[in-house]
Order: sequence, then structure tokens, then C-alpha cells
Amino acid sequence: MSLTNLKKFLIGDPFPTSHEIHERLDKVRALAIFASDPISSNAYATEAIMSVLVVLGSGALSLTLPLGLAVAALILLVISSYIQTIMHYPKGGGAYMVTKDNLGTLPSLIAAAALLMDYILTVSVSVSAGVRAVTSAFPAVHPYRVHIALAAIVLITWVNLRGMRESGTIFAIPTYAFVGGVLLVIVIGLVRYFGLFGAAPIPPSTEEIFAETSLTGFAYIWLLLRAFAGGCTALTGIEAISDGVQAFKPPESKNAAITMIVMGTIAMSLFIGITFLSTHLSLVPNEAESILSQLTRRVTSGGFLYYWVQVFTAMILFLAANTGYQDFPRLSYFLANDGFLPRWMQNRGDRLVFSSGIVVLAIVSSTLVILFQADEIAMLPLYALGVMLSFSLSQSGMFRLMGRISHLKPGESIQTKVTEVHYEKNTRAKQALNAVGATVTSIVFIILTSTKFLEGAWIVAVMIPILVLFFNAIRRHYARVADALTTSGMTVENIKEVGNVVLVPIADVHRGSILAIEYAKRISNDVRVLTIMTSPEMEERFMRRWKRFPEVVEDVLLVVIEYDFRDILQPLLEYIVTVSDLEFPEMITTVVIPEFIPESQVAGFLHNQTAVRLRAGLRHHRDIVVIDVPYHIESLKKTE
Repeated sequence: MSLTNLKKFLIGDPFPTSHEIHERLDKVRALAIFASDPISSNAYATEAIMSVLVVLGSGALSLTLPLGLAVAALILLVISSYIQTIMHYPKGGGAYMVTKDNLGTLPSLIAAAALLMDYILTVSVSVSAGVRAVTSAFPAVHPYRVHIALAAIVLITWVNLRGMRESGTIFAIPTYAFVGGVLLVIVIGLVRYFGLFGAAPIPPSTEEIFAETSLTGFAYIWLLLRAFAGGCTALTGIEAISDGVQAFKPPESKNAAITMIVMGTIAMSLFIGITFLSTHLSLVPNEAESILSQLTRRVTSGGFLYYWVQVFTAMILFLAANTGYQDFPRLSYFLANDGFLPRWMQNRGDRLVFSSGIVVLAIVSSTLVILFQADEIAMLPLYALGVMLSFSLSQSGMFRLMGRISHLKPGESIQTKVTEVHYEKNTRAKQALNAVGATVTSIVFIILTSTKFLEGAWIVAVMIPILVLFFNAIRRHYARVADALTTSGMTVENIKEVGNVVLVPIADVHRGSILAIEYAKRISNDVRVLTIMTSPEMEERFMRRWKRFPEVVEDVLLVVIEYDFRDILQPLLEYIVTVSDLEFPEMITTVVIPEFIPESQVAGFLHNQTAVRLRAGLRHHRDIVVIDVPYHIESLKKTE
């Protein structure tokens, strides 16, 4: 099977570009693709708050609910801000585009670097968390956790390479199954807790944890802020929809905004429901069993619904990685389009997805999984920093944009660098929401950075400026290339003259080398055939074959270079460069290289790669042009 057929078998038939509109997502599929991360975070967000508070004893866990409500309020603020972003930036790009348009290039690159880091960690952490759920159920496979994680990344990568609609269809089942299962647990839990419809009450937990320490004053407030910051993991992935507005069916902005509202409603309902019941049932976090598992077991008393939730919790933790697969390639596209990442990151694959970005994400996230041995606990200190930083910058950008719009009168509009904005009502209220959101997420970012710095957050703090420097280095490279290729001020006199000489390096006289010589004679009357002789026997054999074709070699200068070493590439390069620099200075010298093409790619490994090495050696010489004259072994065989 050829590589083309294998690719078609794995990925599917390529879609024409005109098919792009048909690959766009309806709201049902889009919710499954873009909301898997924020929805799945409900499996551990409440526990993240309780795990901090528990050091003050089980009595302090009653603070989980008010802190959870504060997190839910922040979710509402962020969602409101991103709905504004979606409506004002319908081409997508999210925090990067907002920051670029309103705060400038450097802040936008910081936002982009933070988000790219977050998307990579989303894949690594989500897959590793899913592996933990599997190994908890089947301890015997724990030694193979890295292999399972890598297999999951390969599977998710493969599904995404097959196209957006197909991945949306596949991921919809576990996403909605998880949401439905947890919502049903919450409803049953509330009914039993309040004693509605004569339902049997749920006995509260009698487990008691004694305080490890006693905190007052600033230390106590700092602990509450840490717990709040831990609960803010519920916000991860919220920005995903704003990055991928163009993935939606028309009208894109409206459908994206509706999906954002539905996602926020589901995420907050799950989060508040889990937090309320966990607090009022006096659940206590422990390493042996997650809070969601404890809650489900207490509410359902085991049985089918309990295992349903556990199975789909593990699945959605795996599939939460899909948020990264959607947004990393899209954000990379915007950066590449602006010249801050390699141009090939803009390219769409056969199935109209940004396949280059998908593959790069898979490679980098797999590397992290290997380095951290699929331990999501070790990676968590790195997680959520990037998204909080991007939230802060995005909402700061929207704050400034709302300020600009507030000066417009009805019917007026202004053109910003990347979008057109019109007069709208209540801009001052929207601006206030953005100000509060930016302030709170900035505080959360500072808390996360300071409390997790020594635990690994320093890696993100170091990587973000390194990525910004990397972006600028790429941009400078493209600027140099554009400056070198510009036709501004160019005249015919500026173009280098082509030298008359054509050099043809050959190792033997055969059909391929004869074809190259004949080609060279058609484009020049000064053809020099170069050959390297390492022994008298080799020279005698060569000359005997050379004289067999007088009609070919007439009017051709044969240059024989005797060489007492094995590497024949060096004297060839030296002769060609000498001719170019000394005989034809400031002119273009042409080198015609014969190269035979074996009948298969595998067969190519059986031959010396002299032609490839020669081309590589000449490519950096600015005054030498290389022309390949290929001849195909298979086609020659068929003509005999």
C-alpha cells in the first residue's frame, strides 16, 4: 500500500476547498468539541477548593459553597466578556485578536504564548487525568500509564485529522452522557436532600478531619484566596469558542454566542450543584476517591447510575484534551498569518482542518506526558496560569474597546486595526464588567503564580517570554525575506547575468548521465562534464564507456579530477565553486545534476545519496543554480 493510499485509508478522502462550509459545526456538535474542557473541569473544581480548606479541618469545608458561588460569579463575568469578544471579533482569534487590536503587539504575543502553553497542558493534563481514572479502576495497568496516555493522544489526534464534523459526532456521545449523568445525580441529590416527593434522605458524612494548623489575619485570607484560585480551574477552556468562531455554521457569531451561553449555563449548573451537595453532605476530600465519586455513590447508593457517571467521567477527562486540539491549531493559524509562526501552520489538510497544528500539538503534549510520566498532579501547578493571564489581557482589551465605542453616537462606527465596531447601548456597564473581570482574573493569576511557583509554575513563567522572543525572531526572519524579495526599486540592470557555462557532474556513463549531458547541450554551448577518478582502473573503465558515444560527447569538455580519497563530494564542490567565483564572478553558474529515481521509496535506501548531498552542498551558494534531470528506473524498464 502506498503512502497516499495509507493516508486516505486513515484520514479519509480529501475534501475540496468548496466543501469547507459543509464541515462547519452546528451548535450541538460545537458544544461537544469546544466545551469538553470547561465541562470536564467540574469533575475536580469543587475538590480543588476543598483540598485547600481541609487543612483547617472539616469544619472549614462549609466555606466551599460561598467560594464556589464566587467562582461561578467570575465564570459569569468571563462568559459575558467573551460573548462581547465573539460579537465584535467574528473572525475568531479570541484573546490574541482582542489584545492585538486594543493593547498592542507585545501584549497580544504574551496572550498567545500563554494560551498556547495552556492548550498544550490541557492535552497533557486531561489525558493523564483520564489515565489516572483508568488505573484507579484497574491497578494492574498502572505501569503502562504512559503508554495508555500516548495511545489516547494518538487516537484523539487521528479523530481530529479526520475533520471537525466527524470529531464532533464522535465526541458528542461521551460529553452529553457525562452532562446528563451528573445533572441527574444532582437532581436526585437535591430531591433527597430536601426530602421532596417522599424521597429517602441522604445521611450526612460523619467523617471528621482535625485542623492541621490555625490561621488568622492575612494568612487566613491568603488561604481563602488560594482555595478560590483552585476553584478557578472551572474556568479553563471557556475562551475556546471565541478562538474558533469561524468553525460554526452561519451566522457564525450568533451561533457561537448561543453555544457560549449554553456552555456557561451547563458548567455553572454542574459546578454549583456539585459544590452545594458536597458541602451539605459534609463530604471530605481524600486521595482514595474523588469528591464527584463520593457524591455519586452517596446519592445513588451505587448501581447503574454510579458506574455510568464514573465511566463517562473518565471518558470526558480524556476528551477534554479535544479543546486543545481545536484551539491550538486555530491560534497557531492566526499567529502564522501575522508572521509570528511558520507559514505552514496556516495550511489546511485533506479534511480542511489545520493538520500541521494538530500534529505539532500531539508531538509537544506527548513529550510532556513522557517527561512527567503521565502524572497530572505534577503538571497541575503549570496548569491554568496561561488561561488566567489570557483572561486578564482579553478583558483589559475589551475594557478599552468598550471605552472607544462609548464615544460613538447612534449610527456611527469606527474601523479598528482588525474589525469594525458600531454604536451600542450600555457600553459603560459592559466596560465595568470587563474591569471587574480583568481585576479578579489578574488577582487569581498572581495567586496561582506565587503559590505554585516553586512547584513548577516557574516553567510557565519562563516559557512565556521565551515563546514571545521566538515569535519575534520568526517575524524578523520573514521581514528579512520580504525585504530581500521586494521588487521595489528593482530594474533589469539589477538582475544577475547568467554565465554561459553548464557543469554536469557524473560518476559513470549511463542512460541517466547521457540524458543530463544532452539537456545541458540544449541550454549552453559551454558544457563541462565533471568526474572524479580514485584509481587508474576506474579511469580506464570510464574512458572506455565515454568513447562509445562520440555523438554525445562532441563539443563537450571532459574534466577529470584525480582524487586519492574516498569522499568524492569535496573535490566536486571545490571545482564548481572555483569556476563560479573565479571564472564567472557575479554571474549565475548552472549545474545540471543527473539523478535516477528508483522504482520505490524503499529501493532508494539501497543507493548512495550523492545527488542529494551535492544539492545540499550547493544550495547556500548564492550564484549557483542547480537543475535536476531525473530519470526513472521503472519507466526505463517498461520501455525495454
